[in-house]
Amino acid sequence: MNKKLAIISVSYENYSLLEDFLASLTKQINRNFHLFITDLSVVKKPILKKNFGLTVLTGENLGYAHGVNLGLKEAIRQGYELFCVINDDVFFKDDLVEKALSALGKHPQSIIGGKIYYAPGHEYHKERYDKKDLGKVLWYAGGEIDWDHMMIKHRGVDEIDKNQYDISSESEFITGCLMLFDKNVLNKVGFWNESYFLYFEDADFCILAKRVGLKLYYDPSLVIWHKVSQSTGGSGSTIHQKYQSKNKVRLGLKYAPLRTKVHLLKNYFLDSLKSEKK
Repeated sequence: MNKKLAIISVSYENYSLLEDFLASLTKQINRNFHLFITDLSVVKKPILKKNFGLTVLTGENLGYAHGVNLGLKEAIRQGYELFCVINDDVFFKDDLVEKALSALGKHPQSIIGGKIYYAPGHEYHKERYDKKDLGKVLWYAGGEIDWDHMMIKHRGVDEIDKNQYDISSESEFITGCLMLFDKNVLNKVGFWNESYFLYFEDADFCILAKRVGLKLYYDPSLVIWHKVSQSTGGSGSTIHQKYQSKNKVRLGLKYAPLRTKVHLLKNYFLDSLKSEKK
């Protein structure tokens, strides 16, 4: 088994986001990793080699899950069996690879996520925080699914980290912003569902994993900072709202209780009618 970590990421248009991401990888203490990045940009620019293994894949923009799957398949073709799917709009300390390999060793055949902060200046409620709090505001510290309303909830979101989520625990949802798993998970769950195009593909993957008996873990030793939704214009942008709304219904119709499905369809069509009248 190849003990090196295949890091899988997807890039779209905003090449400036890659600077901090790639810089974080150049500083890693543990060099046992290779980056597979899928560039789905319309007008592609070169992604230059760094001081670590790099494979750049290109393709048509058929969605985030499509980009992830291209990276996973190429990594498997090259013999990798340990995977870290991670956004390109993040940065992290020099021990992420070391901590990721350790987590995968402790929890084989599982899906693992970590503690994710808003990158300073990217908080959703900027007015809430003092300058000293920036970089300590949580975006994700484990997750759950509210089946009555078909809501994906991030534990700790918008809270200042005061070590309240420093214990490793099982989780119902792992965000695709940072998701670790091994090849055995793919063998049981399959690749990511490309029909979502954007958003909720990670929730679909987690739900399927739990249904085949796999565990999901939140590991607070895995820490990154996230420039939230920068590839889609930021939280609340038109693209963000469009795919969040559409794919919430898609996920709910696939997995939710009947009463929730009825509620989702009703609200979706009412919202569509309101949009047409504007």
